[in-house]
Amino acid sequence: MRPSLTLALLLGAAPVVASAPVLAQTPPATIGDRYIPAPWWMRDPVIASVGQVRVEIQANRAFVSASFQSVDRSVTEASRAAADQVRALSQSLSAYGADKVRVETSVTTRPLYDQYRDENGVMRDNTRADRVARYQADASVSVTVRDVRLIERVYATIVASRPTSIGQVNFNLEPENSWKANLQAEAMKDARRRAEAAATNAGATLGRVKIIDPSGRVCQTDVLAGWPSYAVGGQATTVDDIVVTGSRSEARMEFAAPPPPAPISGGEGPSEAQIEAARLALQPPLQTLTDSACVIYGLN
Repeated sequence: MRPSLTLALLLGAAPVVASAPVLAQTPPATIGDRYIPAPWWMRDPVIASVGQVRVEIQANRAFVSASFQSVDRSVTEASRAAADQVRALSQSLSAYGADKVRVETSVTTRPLYDQYRDENGVMRDNTRADRVARYQADASVSVTVRDVRLIERVYATIVASRPTSIGQVNFNLEPENSWKANLQAEAMKDARRRAEAAATNAGATLGRVKIIDPSGRVCQTDVLAGWPSYAVGGQATTVDDIVVTGSRSEARMEFAAPPPPAPISGGEGPSEAQIEAARLALQPPLQTLTDSACVIYGLN
């Protein structure tokens, strides 16, 4: 009697490796055939481990935008007034350094035309070049906070500048390469321990590694069997997986925010008192990183 296939969970990922050259697989049989070849894993006993890893980490990026609006009969004066407002704010924020706070600004203008009532009494714009009444200038600033310890002060600085509108603060997690590498390393260690435990409980011992697949597809039943279905309109063969949840950890940044930048000489940005008066609590949320992989071991 052949050992049955046992599925365990592997936490992590690594490059795909195999003990022998891997050739493109062809379907072992045509769908609907009465007899099919045995799947490859029945030639030698193996244990396939499918796994996922999950970790919660505090968001490390914040995004917020604001706009200033000015209306004047002169397009030049309207643009200058809006630009002056956003310039003072952008200078205050840029003082933190581009490695901590990145600032992008833009100015757009549009004409405001004289209006009249049509025969139905509806107000309409008289969109003729000689019927421009005023010009509206909109200066926008988009802020990316790469050091989230500064987000409360950056947001307070924007509020204290009294813009026409302020966008919602959004957070995001940009994982570093070292985080991914650590997840993979710890996942592989845990996968080995779980595979050994499963083999021992089944009365066997682990052999050499046959396949490591970070995508997890190799351990799916249709791939293991070599074909998704052997009956017309039938469902793919299924195997009940033994689900093992990986370790869960939280990484929180509990550091004091750096001191505020020195005031810019000649600037017209908000004062320190105005910034502190507008300060609100903004806590970066925890976000989840996940990974999965498949490892197939031989059994002794």
